[in-house]
Amino acid sequence: VVETIEGDAVNAEVTLRIGEGVTITAVITRASVESLGLAVGLPAIALIKSSFVILAPGETPLRTSARNGLVGTVISRTDGGVSSEVVLELSEGKTLAATLTRDSADALDLKVGDRAQALIKAPHVILAVE
Repeated sequence: VVETIEGDAVNAEVTLRIGEGVTITAVITRASVESLGLAVGLPAIALIKSSFVILAPGETPLRTSARNGLVGTVISRTDGGVSSEVVLELSEGKTLAATLTRDSADALDLKVGDRAQALIKAPHVILAVE
């Protein structure tokens, strides 16, 4: 659900409430806000390419330039020869997948049940409506 829309004539920051106590902010064009019909209180969907998600262990907030820092619990880790997929549960029924190199996944040593943070730049969040 759209919580806020702020911006200028060119761009807008749109914040969605995606779960209990969980928000995500996207930076999109003002024209996109209008063409999607986004307004406070209306539903929208946040889409994020899994390779755009940066993971960090723990839940203590990190100081980064990424607008979004989402904390969750690792619910799965699938390792391949080159890459790994780590899925976080952010709130009940809301998940986020990250793909990273196998070497990075091994270095982070994230296991099911661990707490972790997903860092996502606001311009990497795509908004959609049904």
